[in-house]
Amino acid sequence: MAVIGDEDNLQIHRIPQSKYVDSVRWLPPLSAFDKFAVLALHDSDSDASSIEIHALNRSDPTNLQLQSSWVSPSRVSSFSVSQTPQKPLLAASTYGGSLHFLFADPVDASLESELSLADKSLHRGPISGIDLQGSGFECVSVDEDGKVNLISIGESRLNYRRLFDSQGLVSYTTAKWASPTEFATGGLGFGIQWWDQRKPGGAASQLKGNWARGNTSGMVHSIDIHPSRKHVCLAGGSSGTVFAWDLRWPQQPIVLSGLLLGETAVPLSESEVWEVQYDSYMQSSEISNPSSAKILPVMMCSEDGFLAVIEQGEEPIQVLSEPCAINSFDINQQYPSDVICSLEWETIVILTRL
Repeated sequence: MAVIGDEDNLQIHRIPQSKYVDSVRWLPPLSAFDKFAVLALHDSDSDASSIEIHALNRSDPTNLQLQSSWVSPSRVSSFSVSQTPQKPLLAASTYGGSLHFLFADPVDASLESELSLADKSLHRGPISGIDLQGSGFECVSVDEDGKVNLISIGESRLNYRRLFDSQGLVSYTTAKWASPTEFATGGLGFGIQWWDQRKPGGAASQLKGNWARGNTSGMVHSIDIHPSRKHVCLAGGSSGTVFAWDLRWPQQPIVLSGLLLGETAVPLSESEVWEVQYDSYMQSSEISNPSSAKILPVMMCSEDGFLAVIEQGEEPIQVLSEPCAINSFDINQQYPSDVICSLEWETIVILTRL
């Protein structure tokens, strides 16, 4: 599969950091002139971890201005940012098993208060995946221990309940909300589960992880769901695999990169796909046709240093190629031309597509 270079149409700013960057996210703009980036950082020398909010200087994007920081009790394993600028909220889980909710000031993005759940109150070990609902008032947490928890977030307290416990028979690594009552999870064996709180007792539907060619040990690392097509889950995982799962045809995944039983598709990457997101910047003729079966454009990042856009039936577009892993990225929902990435070599990259 050919890769089309597109760096001539990019502004790229590489910004070295003094610490390892585990993950990056955009904070929703608090005004028309604001851009804030959220970094999850780890200092291997001191074994200290933190989350920092930085303001981007429009005239000099390489000049990040620290707005606020929070010291984590252990290394951040997953974190999520609400998309409600009127009440910015960050959620961070740790390898120690704790879960923290950080409330930011809607004027200057400084962190004001925190609500936390102690180590191992939700899961036996590290929390592998969390996601904040769009409104920011509920969070789902999953882990390889097979537990699925829902946390309700108030101004001064947290309430949580266990939605499901597989007793370790199924492991979950990531989760993504689709609606106020529905979300998807992914895990070992390329399996995906669809949960509907109106249908208790377990997953409402699932894609069993036996469709890859003998690769039942594969893992889903990331899930995304398009707001206008909640019936289609996007997933990225092991061996360069990027696929979609359409609930209208629940037994057959749609492979965008990787291997499918009975067919051969050359993967864009041969290593782990760490993150996938629908790319609203890329225009598709199918965007205005919600009944179409064609998958909308997808951005992915990988262990072997690719940031690329994949569209079903089209040649992939290489956005960025690095000599190290691209561990995470985020597309700015308000300004989709802006993308932020974290590199294994203690660097973040801010790029603008022209």
